[in-house]
Amino acid sequence: MRTIKTTSGHAITLDGDLLAVLEALFSEVTAKRELERSYEDLTREIEHLVTQMTPEEVRAYFAESLFLNQVKYENDKLESYMRKLEKK
Repeated sequence: MRTIKTTSGHAITLDGDLLAVLEALFSEVTAKRELERSYEDLTREIEHLVTQMTPEEVRAYFAESLFLNQVKYENDKLESYMRKLEKK
């Protein structure tokens, strides 16, 4: 399996596991900076990772990201609806 590296050199195995990429981003950008990071910091790191991926890898990770974001969106909508029902 191929690996890519963060700007600090942390290796990420590209095995289709989006969570591994997200965990590396959190560790390398957010945690290392003790939550003192900006939109630009995170965007730069994501761009650095994406430039190391093949178009097929980008497409696969993008599709998984869209799927997970859709599930999160649905869960947030359902949670909001459930809160409204509880208030009634």
